[in-house]
Amino acid sequence: MPMLIKRLSPILLLLFALPAQAQLRGHGGPVRALAIAPDGTQAVSGSFDTSAIRWSLNLNTAQQVLRLHDGAVNAVAYLRDGRVVTAGADARIAIWTPGQQQPDRILNGHSAPIASVAISPDNTVLASASWDRTVRLWPLNGGEPRVLEGNAQNANGVVFSPDGKNVVSAGYDATVRIWPLSGGGEIVRSLPTPLNDVAVAPDGEIVAAGANGKVYFLSAGGDVLSEIEASPTPVIAVAISPDGNLVAAAGIRGSVAVIERKSRKLAHTLVGPGLPVWSVAFFPDNRTLLTGGTDRMIRRWDASSGEPIGAVAVGTPEDSLAAYAGDHGAEVFRACVACHTLSPDEGNKAGPTLYGIFGRRIATLPGYNFSPALKKLEIMWTPETVSKLFEVGPEHYTPGTKMPEQTIGSAEDRKALVEFLAKTTGNKK
Repeated sequence: MPMLIKRLSPILLLLFALPAQAQLRGHGGPVRALAIAPDGTQAVSGSFDTSAIRWSLNLNTAQQVLRLHDGAVNAVAYLRDGRVVTAGADARIAIWTPGQQQPDRILNGHSAPIASVAISPDNTVLASASWDRTVRLWPLNGGEPRVLEGNAQNANGVVFSPDGKNVVSAGYDATVRIWPLSGGGEIVRSLPTPLNDVAVAPDGEIVAAGANGKVYFLSAGGDVLSEIEASPTPVIAVAISPDGNLVAAAGIRGSVAVIERKSRKLAHTLVGPGLPVWSVAFFPDNRTLLTGGTDRMIRRWDASSGEPIGAVAVGTPEDSLAAYAGDHGAEVFRACVACHTLSPDEGNKAGPTLYGIFGRRIATLPGYNFSPALKKLEIMWTPETVSKLFEVGPEHYTPGTKMPEQTIGSAEDRKALVEFLAKTTGNKK
């Protein structure tokens, strides 16, 4: 019976996408990426559960589950002919014809997770940004990609300029880079903080999402124009309405700031879209917004009023750390809850469960698909090695990991974190 339930669960999840609610439920993990079709009738979402789902926005129902990737689906996009692009932590890009069970084409070339994709205005080139520190430009009619190098750390966001003459990228090295496609020198602008995403308005203005909670506005030529504080914690994703009037900035603490772009004023803060909010996308009507969060829900909002559209299927997302209020280590761990659970009952998410982590060798937990590079390491997880992981960063301590690059600079915070894990992940009898 448990095996039967496991096999049926994807179907049951899709049936829970109720039209009356205008909310979309179907993923088994946080909703990492969203894209809306040009005509506004369909959407595609990508998740930490390694799947993508095509949705009918008219019926509020799932139409197809796309399964290919070996890791989180971090980026999705629509081509002009209705085909769907998915890209993931497995460093692969897939192009799908709706209704087909296998992709038309798989693009291989990146050597690390892909964080973002974009389609050129003339629909001839696909751009991808990766943690291998490159941006690649893939001709959609075939041929080898052009590789753009220069990022000192992960490339997290990529977008084309409205005229299609430039590609703009944003990276963890705190730079916005403007790459002319027809020759000429690359323009590099350094900002005060690592950058998680980038978008471009119809007039060419660039909007970048800062890990310090600020949104930065740059001219089409890369001059820094202004900034606005959108969140007290990192901004993960940004989107601009098609008419360029509104900017949506999604934060790690479960809110979305809606900013009037031209006046640089905070118009609304959407609270409760899913802690954290990983993805945002505007409808062609310039006012309706989709958000995807850690609670696995896709919600619809009126960005002009800040109000949800339709009945909210669940209230504010359940806080799995509510029982640890006041525990400093629990607050440090909040950045980890999107990918890791603490108890055996919750199982694996995008990352393995941390239950029983201390005393376990790296990449040996049954039931989780670890990368070959991790399986070769000799690390045994102890309070000391976990602390070291966040002192130097996953990329340096565990090369080949799919884990987002992040460090905890404070020794006090690292100590609080490992003490919290020691209390919450031990074998309980």
